[in-house]
Amino acid sequence: MEQIYKYKIADTTIVFSELSGKRLRLIHFSPEPFFADRHIPEELLEASAIVELQITGVNQPDHKGNKLGNTLIGRELVAKNIHCEGNKITIIQFFQSEEIYLEVETVIDGSLQENMFVWRSKVKNLGETIGIEYITSLNIAAINDSFIHHPFIEDRLHLPTNSWQGELQWKNARLNELGLYYGLDGEGLQDSTKYIGITNQTSWSCAQYSPFGLLENEKNNRISFWQIENNGEWHWELSDCGFGKYLVLRAGGPTEPTNHWWKKLKKNEQFETVPVAYGTIFGRYSEAIELLNEYRRSIRRENEDNQTCPVIFNDYMNSLMGDPTTEKELPMIEKAAEVGCEYYVIDCGWYSDGYWWDNVGEWKPSKQRFPEGLAFLTQRILDKGMVPGLWLEIEVMGINSELANSLPDEWFICRHGKRIKDHSRYHLDFRNSEVQAYATAVVDRLISEFKIGYIKMDYNTPTAGSDVDADSYSDALLSHNRAYLAWVDRLFKKYPKLVIENCGSGGMRHDYAMLSRHSIQSITDQTNYLRNGAIAAIAATGVTPEQSAVWSYPLKEGDNEEVIFNMVNTMLLRIHQSGHLAELNNQRVSLVKEGIDVYKSIRQYIPLGKPRWYTGLPSLDDEWFSFALETPTDIYIAVWRTKSLDCQFSVSLPMDVNEVQQLYPKKELGSANFFFNKNQLIVEYSKDKMARLYKIKK
Repeated sequence: MEQIYKYKIADTTIVFSELSGKRLRLIHFSPEPFFADRHIPEELLEASAIVELQITGVNQPDHKGNKLGNTLIGRELVAKNIHCEGNKITIIQFFQSEEIYLEVETVIDGSLQENMFVWRSKVKNLGETIGIEYITSLNIAAINDSFIHHPFIEDRLHLPTNSWQGELQWKNARLNELGLYYGLDGEGLQDSTKYIGITNQTSWSCAQYSPFGLLENEKNNRISFWQIENNGEWHWELSDCGFGKYLVLRAGGPTEPTNHWWKKLKKNEQFETVPVAYGTIFGRYSEAIELLNEYRRSIRRENEDNQTCPVIFNDYMNSLMGDPTTEKELPMIEKAAEVGCEYYVIDCGWYSDGYWWDNVGEWKPSKQRFPEGLAFLTQRILDKGMVPGLWLEIEVMGINSELANSLPDEWFICRHGKRIKDHSRYHLDFRNSEVQAYATAVVDRLISEFKIGYIKMDYNTPTAGSDVDADSYSDALLSHNRAYLAWVDRLFKKYPKLVIENCGSGGMRHDYAMLSRHSIQSITDQTNYLRNGAIAAIAATGVTPEQSAVWSYPLKEGDNEEVIFNMVNTMLLRIHQSGHLAELNNQRVSLVKEGIDVYKSIRQYIPLGKPRWYTGLPSLDDEWFSFALETPTDIYIAVWRTKSLDCQFSVSLPMDVNEVQQLYPKKELGSANFFFNKNQLIVEYSKDKMARLYKIKK
């Protein structure tokens, strides 16, 4: 090692080493201190490149298998400059040969949130045309390593899995349980070919997994975590490096090996990777989730919605289900105002005389559904003191839309000379400026004609990209996704008080490329209120509480406890009220109103509260579970019982309890009881399908 560059940013020590030939290596990224006399093995130095960059036609002499890494260019980049300004480190490296001349700028930005670092790299081509097969955003070797080197195989990986109606279901396993072993090569001269990784394909960024993960080392009380911020395709992988002795994390956007992404760069053209946030701290998964939550708050667009947390009524879930009419809406508008809702959203179907799915595109109200006109309804909403909203799915058009079939193919995602049809929809291509202008005109018209202040922006039909004017399908998709984000940015600049809900068949696109812009996220489309509660209780692991919109939908055939359960599902997050309120009896309506009143009395704490899971992270179909928000003086905790033979449930807290109050329902119906003893809250529910909200004085 010829020179050391050492930086201390918050609690994280970051150390780079300059090797012969001015090749730079990241040798320490840790909450532990770094000692200058520490011996760094040669095999780890060689494996610790700052970026991995593969250019088409360049050999990878030490590469084996289909995992990323061991790129010749990544290892041979020459340091040009490294400096730290504030809490942001910028590294400029270059590579030059007879055929290739390029420069790579890597930024590691720790200025947004303590102990969180946003990584991104930009490659600029200074020579003849090249093709990029992949470039990592984040590349860290010896992750979770310590003074005392230990086999990484017992580190525990925590991953949030997703499905429509089954979002954010966490699973965990040790790395050796997933097939990654230490020092697999008997001669100790090569890495294995194994990697553990997740690849997201298509524009549903959270289709199977959320774009973040946690890796916990229980032996040295270390946890590392990452979040990829892209509203489309991404990839991360954990694998062995340094002849199988160390663990490396590589993460970023799409790559050619995983997503068939490929990018041509002509002379003086450049490409920037998607951002990846990374942190490593002493602690367990709960501390990691807390830090991720604070980081997500720090990168979010400043907006009033997340400060005030208004109550939203939406006519869809277990209610009109896409069949709105003036006759059906009027009594629900009355009831929504009566119980205290502040926004009223008319969901899908308002633009179609019949089936609402396959003819979307013009976004003009149905005269058959609304003989008096849609403006009559939105004015009634305004007269009742609520802000009107409408459902849109602006990125698609139905195959039976007259407008769609009159437009040129250049407006749509095409492959092999044909428009792609999926689930009776075409997908618009936001790389086309005419598409962006059309989308803006739709929003302008709806705001002007119907005075809406809320858009539920749904996204039910993902796509894999186009082969038109693109180097690869995946690069077309990345360009489309970035164009869509730029369009959203312009929309918020034009209408800063407009609330746009991010929905993707529920939570299929809850990434923080979207949620750094959108103030509210539909968490799930789950129609079973018991399972909806379990998803609500886990929502804040992936989305900040003040952005997490959860349905409350009292059923026509339900009872009082069912109403209470539905309301508790939402009361520490964002209320998406629904259900046939006009068809409930007075007592059940009064329970809805009471829940909203209680919510309004505590909602100022939601944007500040720290999510807590004192009884562990819940899963679908758990018998009992809880979720809490902690403030400096109080804890607000919801406790649910779904179906269990046990009538009692205990919550252990990290501090002594001084006082407990049941917040909702205020008047106990005779089915629930609670008591506390030192640092425990014990609840007793006399039957299944019950929930309560409590306030604990610390």
